[in-house]
Amino acid sequence: EILVDGDDIYKSKDVIALRTKVGMVFQKPNPFPMSIYDNIAYGPRLHGIKDKKTLDQIVEKSLKGAALWDEVKDRLKKSALGLSGGQQQRLCIARTIAVSPEVILMDEPTSALDPISTNK
Repeated sequence: EILVDGDDIYKSKDVIALRTKVGMVFQKPNPFPMSIYDNIAYGPRLHGIKDKKTLDQIVEKSLKGAALWDEVKDRLKKSALGLSGGQQQRLCIARTIAVSPEVILMDEPTSALDPISTNK
């Protein structure tokens, strides 16, 4: 039995609502083949956010939350696939943070990070 907000996820009839509450970061980084900016903005756009200023704020806040902003702020339009493995992992963490899930499931999220990045 796994409960989210007191509801058993295996008995939930509204899987889409459940998915909006839970984010997942996998052990192996899985950035989308698009820009750094678009990787982070992808989820908020799916949730209906279209305003560029709002998206810009979400992208910056999420990247800062994953300790990646200072490293990528000048190349947000570059491909996320060009980032190092550790940067890709932090990008995936930022992408999850961007949609503000109630629960974040993480499968060894620091395995691709060096000790300095892990401490951030």
